[in-house]
Formats: sequence, C-alpha cells, structure tokens
Amino acid sequence: MTNAPDECPANAPTKGNPRMSAPSGAAAQRLRTDADTVERDLAKLVLTVVELLRQLMERQALYRVDKGDLTEEQEERVGMTLMILQQRMEEMCDRHGLRMADLNLDLGPLGTLLSPAGSPAAPPSR
Repeated sequence: MTNAPDECPANAPTKGNPRMSAPSGAAAQRLRTDADTVERDLAKLVLTVVELLRQLMERQALYRVDKGDLTEEQEERVGMTLMILQQRMEEMCDRHGLRMADLNLDLGPLGTLLSPAGSPAAPPSR
C-alpha cells in the first residue's frame, strides 16, 4: 500500500517534514483532558458560535430596518427576539462560569472574533 505524497501513516517518522513535526512541549501542556475543563471548553465553543450568529442576525436586522424592508410589527418582534436571546446568552454564560467577554476569541493580527458588547459592527455592505 502506498501513500499519497501528503499522507503519512500515524507511526511514520516526522523528521524533516515541518508540517508533520511533533507538537512543542508548550502546546502539548496546554491540552487539558479533565472532565470539568472539557465540558466548560465545549460550552464556551458552542456559546461563542451562538453569540457570533446572534451578532450577525442583529446586524442583518439593523440593515433591513435601515433599508425599510420590515414593517413596524416585524421590527418590534425582531428587536424583542434579539433582546431575549441576549438575556439567554448571559444566563448560559453564568451557568457555565463564563463571562460574555470570555467568548471573544483573539484572532491575532485580525483582531477579535466578536464585536464589543453593545456596539454592533457596520451592517453588511453590498
């Protein structure tokens, strides 16, 4: 059985191939596998994705309001729904010992993943 050029069996030596090198000691030490940490980290990941989607929905709603696409009743319903979702997010963070700020991933030179609380980013441009 031959491997494709980019494939490497799990037990193959990694010397000379920087993409396949073993993780550094620092990276290996950051991995925690105790049940409490895994559960909290999973909750943090899920809540981060939900918060990102909530912020995107909020931006889209603001865009549609500014464009005049929604009736007054729809605007009211969307606003109420987004407020309730924000409250639920805060409750879920409290339940898992997180703050909303904990959900904001640092993407290095790109900045942070989420907009600062209370300041939605500019609406999508077309």
